[in-house]
Amino acid sequence: MSSTDREPLAGRVEVDETLVGGIKSGKPGRGAAGKVLVAGAVETTAHGWGRLRLAVIPGASATSLRGFVTANVAPGSTVVSDAWVSYPSALTGYHHEPVNVAASGRTARGSLPAIHRVFALVKRLLEGTYQGGGSHEHLQEYLDEYVFRFNRRRTRSRGLVFMRLLQRAIASPPVTYRDLVRISRPKMTSPTGVASHTRSTPRTLEATPADQPWRRERPT
Repeated sequence: MSSTDREPLAGRVEVDETLVGGIKSGKPGRGAAGKVLVAGAVETTAHGWGRLRLAVIPGASATSLRGFVTANVAPGSTVVSDAWVSYPSALTGYHHEPVNVAASGRTARGSLPAIHRVFALVKRLLEGTYQGGGSHEHLQEYLDEYVFRFNRRRTRSRGLVFMRLLQRAIASPPVTYRDLVRISRPKMTSPTGVASHTRSTPRTLEATPADQPWRRERPT
């Protein structure tokens, strides 16, 4: 459901990151262990939210954030973010509007409502629809699916959405087994297979028809 020829976001764009993963003990925030960092960007217009982009990133450094922004947001756009120290250098070439959440007295979702609402919906999708089954190795594919649906939420032709999905499926290269498993996890014990079990010969399907009076031929 992803595509490399997408038009970049433009105009006013909210950008932030979130951690995806269950509740774990240890260091909180951007440096928490055992979780995956996801960056998000969503257009905000006078008529509501526009298009969305989501991507797994290796960290919250200026290099990682700049790679995500330059790949998904058109130069010259206005980027609204929190006051994380990496954003000023990551957003060179953009109009940057930092929001100091701690100084504002508001919550993060109150300061950046659009992207935080998206993050909440994505996590609800993973926990609700997929029952927490989305592995870290395949998280980007789950994010791509959500972005595909989100960006077409206002379409009036559901058949056109399905056609676009078929077009991408045809244009995409084949998916190999290694792409599906991503990280192989061998079984602890090898399956014994059917050869070690005694199997009886299946019975014949031929049988004498039961005496059913209602199926007898009626006299003429």
